[in-house]
Amino acid sequence: MKLNQATIRIKNLRLRTYIGINEDEIKNQQDVIINVLIHYDAVKATATDQMDDALNYKTITKAIIRLVEDNRFYLLEKLTADVLAIAAEHPWVTFAEAEVDKPHALRFSDSVSLALSCTKG
Repeated sequence: MKLNQATIRIKNLRLRTYIGINEDEIKNQQDVIINVLIHYDAVKATATDQMDDALNYKTITKAIIRLVEDNRFYLLEKLTADVLAIAAEHPWVTFAEAEVDKPHALRFSDSVSLALSCTKG
C-alpha cells in the first residue's frame, strides 16, 4: 500500500480582528471563524514517523493567528487571501483552501463566508 496525499484540516479557528468598512467595524474587533484545508505528500512522514518529514500544522496555525490578530482588514477577500497564502506557503503543499466566516455580518443570517483555494505544481 502506497500512501500519497495527506489532508490537514484546521477547523473552526475562532479569532478576533478588525474587519469591515463601516465605522463600527473599524472601531471594534469582530469574531471570525477560519477553516483551512491543506493537501501535501506525506509518503516520507508516514514511513519515518519523524516530525521533520511532516507538515507542521501548529506552525501554520500560529502564523494565521498572528496575521489575524495583528492586522486590520477592510475586505473578507483580503483576509481570506492572506490566510490562504500562509496555508499554501510550504513547498510540499499541493492544494490549499481557506474559508473565513464573519458571524452576524448580515441581518437574519448566521454568517457570511468567503472561500479561496489554490493548486500548486
